[in-house]
Amino acid sequence: MMMTAAGWWATSASAAAPEYQLKAVFLFQFSQFVEWPVTTSVQNAPFSLCVLGEDPFKKYLDQAVEGEAVDGRPFAVKRYQRVEEVEDCQILFIASSATLPLESTLAELRDRSILTVADSPAFADRGGVIEFVTVDNRLRLRINPQAAEAAGLTISSKLLSLASLVTRHPEPSQ
Repeated sequence: MMMTAAGWWATSASAAAPEYQLKAVFLFQFSQFVEWPVTTSVQNAPFSLCVLGEDPFKKYLDQAVEGEAVDGRPFAVKRYQRVEEVEDCQILFIASSATLPLESTLAELRDRSILTVADSPAFADRGGVIEFVTVDNRLRLRINPQAAEAAGLTISSKLLSLASLVTRHPEPSQ
């Protein structure tokens, strides 16, 4: 199922499929274009793709990763209602129904090597790593490279080239 970044983008972004079916495929594909620190990769442990809050994917997320693996590790889909429950998670989709305010949720996850993803407005601007946005009825990505770096993640230049990058400018000195 592995495709080139450009082929995956063109197929996923233009396919006539339900919104969360496309997003589920994107989440799976992110595992192919992001590197996690070795300390988060336990050789025999499943690669965890998680959802925080009410799951908007329904069956699509489980279907997207069925029979797939990352570096020989099978996928495990986990669902959490509270950020305090999140553990052993490599990719975390933060649903808009998550109970804590976004800033509090991201603060709880700070210092953990988790690829945070959401479709909440300004998610990447507020410290999330990847934000899904819809532009002209097409699914697009906004990536915050500084948030990825802070989480110890390395995002492939192929994926970065397909996204709009969020850059934070330092606050002026007073």
